Amino acid sequence: MRFKRHMELEHGLKQIDIAPLIDMVFQLLIFFMLTSNFVMQPGIKVNLPKAVTSELIKEEALEVSVSAENIVYLNGRVSTIGELKTAIRAVAKKNPSILIKADRRASLGRVVEIWDICREAGVSKINIATDQD
Repeated sequence: MRFKRHMELEHGLKQIDIAPLIDMVFQLLIFFMLTSNFVMQPGIKVNLPKAVTSELIKEEALEVSVSAENIVYLNGRVSTIGELKTAIRAVAKKNPSILIKADRRASLGRVVEIWDICREAGVSKINIATDQD
């Protein structure tokens, strides 16, 4: 079987036109830029209250969030008060620090209830997240 050593382009073309290739690359770039904006990041919408005297916490803590509708989340997952009690008791021995992220429209009674659960479980450091702005 013999192969041709030198290939010539058909009909006398001496070069390949790369303009359509560049157009296609730009269309792909625009497509991915537009679709990346539509990806929703999972999370809990919590508007933290503002405080002037807040401090940054550098240690890892168990995160309990309370939404404006008084729904309790434990590390980003919906949790009942019973599940919250068992999780806090299990974590209290290893990590004595809890961070409560409560929406500014959340019920103070719900936050105090979570605070009491933490104190009852023996958690010594209970922090409430605030916004410094």
